[in-house]
Amino acid sequence: MAIEVTLEDAEWMVGLAGLSGVDSVERLAGGWDNTNLRLELSDGTRLVLKLWQAQSSIEDVESVIQRHIWIDEHEIPTTVPLMLETGARYAERDGVAWTLLPYFEAGHLGSDAASLSSLGEIMARMHQVPSADCFPSEFRMGQELFERMFALAEERNDWSPFPGMLRGESEALRESIPAGLPQGILHGDLFPDNVLGSEGEVAAILDLEEAWVGPCAFDLVMAYVGFGWEDNEPVEERWQALLSGYQSVRSLTEDEWSALPDLHRYATLSIAAWRYWKHVMAQPDADLADRYLEMVERLDVPLPFLEART
Repeated sequence: MAIEVTLEDAEWMVGLAGLSGVDSVERLAGGWDNTNLRLELSDGTRLVLKLWQAQSSIEDVESVIQRHIWIDEHEIPTTVPLMLETGARYAERDGVAWTLLPYFEAGHLGSDAASLSSLGEIMARMHQVPSADCFPSEFRMGQELFERMFALAEERNDWSPFPGMLRGESEALRESIPAGLPQGILHGDLFPDNVLGSEGEVAAILDLEEAWVGPCAFDLVMAYVGFGWEDNEPVEERWQALLSGYQSVRSLTEDEWSALPDLHRYATLSIAAWRYWKHVMAQPDADLADRYLEMVERLDVPLPFLEART
């Protein structure tokens, strides 16, 4: 649920950064959990005020901030919260962390060939960044979430069609996705809401809440889940653009090529599961309850180009 922020609230926050004079507060599009607002200051400065109400603890926020700092230090374009006069990068208010982020004039990245090639290149570079303790080894929207869903379905004795299907699919994927695939730092949720860009170039990778250390090829197919479909139809040219950008930095191994269809299925199921968990199980919302079906319907669509070596 979004938190209402007044001009006085925003003034308090920018004051902690040694700034003042908030002229306007405007909610930004995108995002399902945390509140993101654009602040316009009287000197023309623009900032993003982010309220992390979806994070379960302040420690979780600190970990995500460290992820942004880490990849920024390794020259991956991202947004790092401003340092406050307290020496911290966030302020706590009513149990919620508040941060100030730089504002980018660029909008969300497009799905044209140049933009997706740029995204593929940035992704491959991120996969080569050394790991750090702030990145977990499990995907929060993957098998970890599936198990929570199964436990709740068991507790409620409510095995409706999707959780039942997901249980069978998850067991099969555990067997079919090979261990030992090349690992790297993954974003985990590369959808248009989480990437800024303009004129065919990525400006910033946002929102590392789902980032983890896992099989590099998973991020590539997740980006295709996010950017590669139009009117619920796969667009092969978008896959080729992502792939060409990626392989300009790092080539896929034979094992990765073989695993792409299963990894794509895992990525698609993960998004379906998150939507089902969010809008059906955890916070029921009649208007969004069927949103997971968009991903479920994709599972039966053939994607032969994922198996074609380029």
